[in-house]
Amino acid sequence: MTELITDRLLLRNWRDSDREPFAALNADPAVMEHFPALQKREQSDSLIDRQIPAIEERGWGLWAVEVRDTGEFIGFTGLSVPSFEAHFMPAVEIGWRLAKGAWGNGYATEAARAALAHGFGPAGLEAVVSFTTTTNLPSQRVMQRIGMVHDEPGDFDHPRIEEGHRLQRHVLYRIDRAQWESTR
Repeated sequence: MTELITDRLLLRNWRDSDREPFAALNADPAVMEHFPALQKREQSDSLIDRQIPAIEERGWGLWAVEVRDTGEFIGFTGLSVPSFEAHFMPAVEIGWRLAKGAWGNGYATEAARAALAHGFGPAGLEAVVSFTTTTNLPSQRVMQRIGMVHDEPGDFDHPRIEEGHRLQRHVLYRIDRAQWESTR
């Protein structure tokens, strides 16, 4: 099983003990501000259930993130394959979702850098994308800090968000292996 260790964080496969705090995180309106809806427990558990075998089989996925000093579960960070049609597909996406109490500590950036290193290293990826709503400036700043570049012509209307919804428009960021190597 692939685990990633940073100075302060452990990115690991999911445990049953992560289910309750992850469900609470997905039901927090602040955390889910840039998503169309809060997630019910079943949806939250389903995400975990899909990631466990993905990480075991591919060696990457959306890893559970814990703070090494305390063992506290704070959310996820990792790589995934988006399951919708878009002009930039097929692609591997990097993403993160952290509990509000973990915000402002640089954890998303630290974990995302580790996930990118794994993606461009052992996973052998050539390029990674990330996307979010136009209003999610904190996530866009993380994308920029990890070396991603805004592909403004690639911005798109998310096909799973109803037309006219305030969150429909998304920005697209990209990084390829050469760009990543130049930022190391």
